[in-house]
Amino acid sequence: MGLCSWIIFGGLAGWVASIIAGNNARQGLIGNIVVGIVGASLGGFVFSFFGGSGVSGFNLYSFGVAVVGALLTLAIKRFFFGRG
Repeated sequence: MGLCSWIIFGGLAGWVASIIAGNNARQGLIGNIVVGIVGASLGGFVFSFFGGSGVSGFNLYSFGVAVVGALLTLAIKRFFFGRG
């Protein structure tokens, strides 16, 4: 995937994860993109660690991996920096 695809993919994954986590109003567009891209990387690592495949393109499975990773990223962020 190219840079533009990663930005769109990360933004969507970060947005969905922030809605699930309940902090969509505080995060913003750039925060969604960053959390989504970092989450896609983290989710790909975690899924490959357990024998699955990571993010392999712009498809539903990869989107699920990215959302799970983004949720993990938000949980780690909340652990270190709190809710505010």
